[in-house]
Amino acid sequence: MYRDLKVIEKSNELCCSVYALTRRFPREEIFGLTSQIRRAAVSISSNIAEGCGRGSYRDQLRFFYMARGSLCELETQLRIAFMLGYTREVFPEEITIIMKLLNGLIRSTKRRAKAAIS
Repeated sequence: MYRDLKVIEKSNELCCSVYALTRRFPREEIFGLTSQIRRAAVSISSNIAEGCGRGSYRDQLRFFYMARGSLCELETQLRIAFMLGYTREVFPEEITIIMKLLNGLIRSTKRRAKAAIS
């Protein structure tokens, strides 16, 4: 079940950390960077879960790639927040771990898709 995936667990943990972090952002960023960062963080595990619920490997991969894109988006936004002086945290270790887990999920899904064709 997708809920048992380590990548979901780690993505959800990162999302909670991001929400805690963005509570300290300036009030004027509530509809700007804060909102963008939170949406990207939520999107990671949401897209993984949606991909797991899809019927074809092709659909699964599409959502896993979207999750990876959201992770890259989040990393960029956190770096911008750092550059603006809103935070000293950018979660590089967590992002790296999630990226590795997500890439592994993509690779295994591609292998399963190839095996199903053979």
